[in-house]
Amino acid sequence: MIEVSECAGGLSFLVRVQPRASRNEIYGEWQGALRVRLSVPPVEGRANEALRRFLADCLNVPLGAVKIASGQRSRLKRVEVQGTRADQVRAIATLSEARKGHSDR
Repeated sequence: MIEVSECAGGLSFLVRVQPRASRNEIYGEWQGALRVRLSVPPVEGRANEALRRFLADCLNVPLGAVKIASGQRSRLKRVEVQGTRADQVRAIATLSEARKGHSDR
């Protein structure tokens, strides 16, 4: 399960990023972190910006509400999101796991 904690006015959670994937997608959970695949390379902050945009779109919040609090140069990042709920974050991981399991059949 995704470990979500409260921070100043929002939520904080870990994200495990896989850059240079074939497409942008949430790919379940990894050791308490949300797994995200991004199609961009981790060069000059492009993967970080793509992650912010992707999460803002998935959680239906403005881009400015998503901040990478730590891990700017790491695959494991702590992300803070304003204006969302813990159940929304967990739901996107659960839905991706269900889709992944369904496509394996």
